[in-house]
Amino acid sequence: MSQQQTGRRGEAAWALVITGVAGFMAALDNLVVTTALPSIRKSLGGALDDLEWTVSAYTLTFAVLLMFGAALGDRFGRRRLFLIGLGVFTAASAAAAMAPGIDSLIAARAVQGVGAAIMMPLTLTLLTAAVPVEKRGMAYGIWGAVNGLAVASGPLIGGSLTEHISWHWIFWLNVPLGLAVMPLARLRLAESYGSGSPLDVPGTLLVSGGLFGIVYGLVRGPVDGWTSPLVLAGLFVGTVLLAGFVHHGIRRKNPMLPMRLFRSRAFSGINAASLLMYLGMFGSIFLLSQYLQGVLGYSPTQAGLRMLPWTGMPMLIAPIAGYLSDRIGGRPVVAAGLFLQAVGLAYYAAVAAADTSYAVQLPALIISGVGMSLYFAPASSLAMSSVRPREQGIASGANNALREVGGALGVAIMSSIFAAQGGYETAQHFVDGLRPALVVGAAVVALGGVAALFIPSRQPAGEDLVAAQVPVLETTAP
Repeated sequence: MSQQQTGRRGEAAWALVITGVAGFMAALDNLVVTTALPSIRKSLGGALDDLEWTVSAYTLTFAVLLMFGAALGDRFGRRRLFLIGLGVFTAASAAAAMAPGIDSLIAARAVQGVGAAIMMPLTLTLLTAAVPVEKRGMAYGIWGAVNGLAVASGPLIGGSLTEHISWHWIFWLNVPLGLAVMPLARLRLAESYGSGSPLDVPGTLLVSGGLFGIVYGLVRGPVDGWTSPLVLAGLFVGTVLLAGFVHHGIRRKNPMLPMRLFRSRAFSGINAASLLMYLGMFGSIFLLSQYLQGVLGYSPTQAGLRMLPWTGMPMLIAPIAGYLSDRIGGRPVVAAGLFLQAVGLAYYAAVAAADTSYAVQLPALIISGVGMSLYFAPASSLAMSSVRPREQGIASGANNALREVGGALGVAIMSSIFAAQGGYETAQHFVDGLRPALVVGAAVVALGGVAALFIPSRQPAGEDLVAAQVPVLETTAP
């Protein structure tokens, strides 16, 4: 093996470790707070709505600023902005851990979301820059496994830390990780840039305002009521602003998100599939975590451990899925994963009861875990290879933003279905609401599988083929 090949492999390995850890931190904080809310309320006080904001403040800022974070990286340097985002996220995590009151905790969570929005879309572009084309499927598989595990195991980690140490440690956990990764990123990642186009300020304001309005409405709808003036205003204004963003992306010469990208079946298909996958997955985890604790009587740690056949499966299957996507293409692997996830959720809906044994639940958890694992790795590869190299930052930001919006939408929709059909009064009443919500989740994920089938089996010749094969390093610096 030549010295150059050895150096390239070392660079790819370091990039995978650095971006994997950073992605894990950002993805983990989506759901890590959920099982700690009772302890936070006991410690800091605050009404139920205040506690809801400790979750939604992070989701909102994360979702609405993802596109802007990707654009900043393309313009001013992806490694540079990655370091800035990681620094903001780490400092905000320490502030959240030391928060003296509920209001300061909510503010720290919002700043955490800002840092995550800057660094998260850049993890994929930096990883793509460092990994040879023929190895990217496996690299995306490992990256996807780590991020998928973080999202799905958030309730387990949050519950375990809260139960055995203190709720403060769900935030302190990020600090040593961030401090360790920052110098490694500075030394081991190469700098890269996108197209160098001026920042699209009008587009940034339109998409940020639009996503904020819609995500705000979706998050607050189950709490404040769907007819609340603020919820209705958020949904309406958000929709209008997003429509303006679409028009802006069609007419402007160098927009933040060129609408012409959606003419590509690959780009449109994978983004639709990602939105629907996260909608079904987030909503299901949100309800099933409560089902295992509130109905079946498990502690937060016990509930998280029993979900490991689902949540821990990506660590085993996702790298294999990446390998398969390199050999047979990403479309069949993604579609198979989504359909299996849908089968798992439908199976869970069929067997859920007030006294269901764990043995009866286990097949649903395993099927869902395999399906989720098959989705993660090829989805990342398809998203990054569906555009030209200089637009990969845009693709990563758009895909991550749609995932976050899908997650917020899933919690809102499935919680509303649950509330309409059931409630918390008795175990049976909870199950009465859980079953139809899981059925809807299964149907939505299956629709994502259908969307994945529209992705071309091979990249067309010409510019799109080049996008899949040329590294993202248009401009580099040591």
